[in-house]
Amino acid sequence: MSRDADRPGEFDIISRFFAPLSKGEFGALGLRDDAALLAPKRGNEFVLTVDAIVESVHFLKSDPPHAIAQKALRVNLSDLAAKGARPRAYMLTTAWPPWVDGTWIEAFSRGLAHDQELFHLTLIGGDTVSTPGPLTVSITAIGEVVQGGMFKRAGARAGDDIWVTGSIGDAGLGLLGAKGDLGDTPDSAKQYLLGRYLVPEPRVSTGLALAGLVHSSIDVSDGLVADLEHMSVASGVGFEIQSGQVPHSPDARRALSVLGEGPGFLLTAGDDYEIAFAAGQSARPLLADIARRTGVSLTRIGKVVEKSAGVTIVAPDGGLLQFARKGFTHS
Repeated sequence: MSRDADRPGEFDIISRFFAPLSKGEFGALGLRDDAALLAPKRGNEFVLTVDAIVESVHFLKSDPPHAIAQKALRVNLSDLAAKGARPRAYMLTTAWPPWVDGTWIEAFSRGLAHDQELFHLTLIGGDTVSTPGPLTVSITAIGEVVQGGMFKRAGARAGDDIWVTGSIGDAGLGLLGAKGDLGDTPDSAKQYLLGRYLVPEPRVSTGLALAGLVHSSIDVSDGLVADLEHMSVASGVGFEIQSGQVPHSPDARRALSVLGEGPGFLLTAGDDYEIAFAAGQSARPLLADIARRTGVSLTRIGKVVEKSAGVTIVAPDGGLLQFARKGFTHS
């Protein structure tokens, strides 16, 4: 049944739910203008990134509205984290299908408010429209770095170590759980994996702490293998990854044992929102200290080698792993 009649108009939505999210940022102009004003601090540069999430592609219609809002914001914050940028502000575009009503939008806005406070950024503008198609949320996030300080995909050097934050594969399994496809996996594991799918943890503090150490970096969103491939191609060097060193959570391992899947699923599932990066071997002691200070694990999973671009995945027995699909594609 259509809920269009239960949804406030565009300007009511902005004034009731979104204008309060701009409080404290003068340049947002209370979301009453057609544009916003923003200037970086002296000696800094802006880093801008945009990501959209679409119903039935990146989230399920049944997912909680506050979690959809948080995911939309956090996937962008993950990009900023992988660039070493401090979050500053964001712009929001929403396309509401008929089933979305005012109560749903209010819960959605609460998810944004929670994460604004957690990650210290402010809404400064955007657009809201209706659509007959799927619910779509697009966010443009704005971060700051010192001039010349942004981490890039390019820059990995032969002899560098390759590292990754956190654990890989949890969210892919969490999506299976949301669809009821984790079988007899223990309930505690299902809940953990579902949380990793619904509300990812952008590694903002870690990204900031890595300043001066990173030669090349990317946020792991499409799948570890696919995203390392992007970084390898941009850098023009080869990556050799030891699959047995890639970190997986105990709950992911429990789910894999129930499903009878190999670790290849975790390497290509996507939605991890961790940071993969290359750094010189001399950085190892400093990286260990960063992991202690931030409480986010940093795991060395391979090395950069002098050969043509591409990623080689080495199994624990020394054989090479092959994948029919390296990760999520957007086409």
